[in-house]
Amino acid sequence: MATTAQLATGALTSAKAGKLFLLFTLGEQRFALPAADIVEVVPLLPLKPIPQAPAWVGGVFAYRGQVVPVMDVSHLALGKPAIRRTSTRTVLVRYRDDRCLGLVLEHVNETLRCDPAEFKPYGLDNPHARYLGPIREDAKGLLQWISVNELLDERVRLLLFASHNSALLSEGMP
Repeated sequence: MATTAQLATGALTSAKAGKLFLLFTLGEQRFALPAADIVEVVPLLPLKPIPQAPAWVGGVFAYRGQVVPVMDVSHLALGKPAIRRTSTRTVLVRYRDDRCLGLVLEHVNETLRCDPAEFKPYGLDNPHARYLGPIREDAKGLLQWISVNELLDERVRLLLFASHNSALLSEGMP
């Protein structure tokens, strides 16, 4: 059995280890997703398109018994689809705690463990890109945190999760 001192040392070591992030790029810029938000990283998948959805909504696919919407984050942020290469992946994330959302991301081949306090506000409040979080500087340049829960505006959230919203309403939940 561990002693109190050993437990305290373990907690300190864990705190020093920091938070794990998955790194990717949008164009030439680097971004980070907290690993705690990630369900699974898979190769690019064939998607069923969603008619009349915004261009950056890639479509949907079946994942372990549920239909998961997928969005191309490069198309959302930069207006051009992600380049299909060996390091382009579909990253499944937890969206708003109980839903799964797929993200098409480029250059998904690196992780970083760091103290989240190293990310600092960058002074801009962009209402059209609320998903852009604080920035961290390192030897490779600037790295920006992406907030998964802020990726979708209300209109797109209702479009992509219509069946989920209907189920909540039929159960009497808001």
